[in-house]
Amino acid sequence: MADPILAAVTAHYEQALAAHGTTAKGVDWKDEDGQRLRHRQFLRLVEHDPEASILDLGCGYGDFLPFLRAHGHRGRYVGLDVAPAMVEAARRLHGEGPDRAFFLGTESPEPADYAIASGILNVIRGADAPAWQAYVDGVIEGLARASRRGFAFNMLSLNSDPERRRPDLHYADPAAMLAAMIARHGRHAAVLQDYGLWEFTLLVRHPSQTASPKPVAP
Repeated sequence: MADPILAAVTAHYEQALAAHGTTAKGVDWKDEDGQRLRHRQFLRLVEHDPEASILDLGCGYGDFLPFLRAHGHRGRYVGLDVAPAMVEAARRLHGEGPDRAFFLGTESPEPADYAIASGILNVIRGADAPAWQAYVDGVIEGLARASRRGFAFNMLSLNSDPERRRPDLHYADPAAMLAAMIARHGRHAAVLQDYGLWEFTLLVRHPSQTASPKPVAP
């Protein structure tokens, strides 16, 4: 991952946090409803595996953690972010202990069963196209390496209306991304683009982990 990209991303999100606090706008989402809707797509990867550990890359202030707990997930949660202010906010809000920890950086200090990344592949902040594509590829491959059972990420979709796209944001072809994930990581992958936002979420399960564990009791 290129340092100028990380520096620009860090500055962008620390400015958002300073302006809006620990809210959806503080991590550059429009509102809390959309933020929860994104969380719900990632829940599909882990909902039948309540004791699994989860790495949240680009965790922001850790909003995914209480969402997981509210939906019955009990496994260890590790939040990782490049913005020091975000890590500080996450620790202040959620604390740390045996079931949760927050770290600064781009590489998790420990492996996880599942790894997710929400929103960190969208905000170009002046990077040229080849550099940004290399960054995107690096993030995705990092998720694959860091996870034992599967990983997921979201991206803005090229299926959105052209006149509504912003030049400072990155858009991807969901069909092309799905094909790339199948080619690299096996056929156990799914693309979700049916949840009302101009984006998609891609879920990948590692081939050795495709048998579904028992569901969480209601």
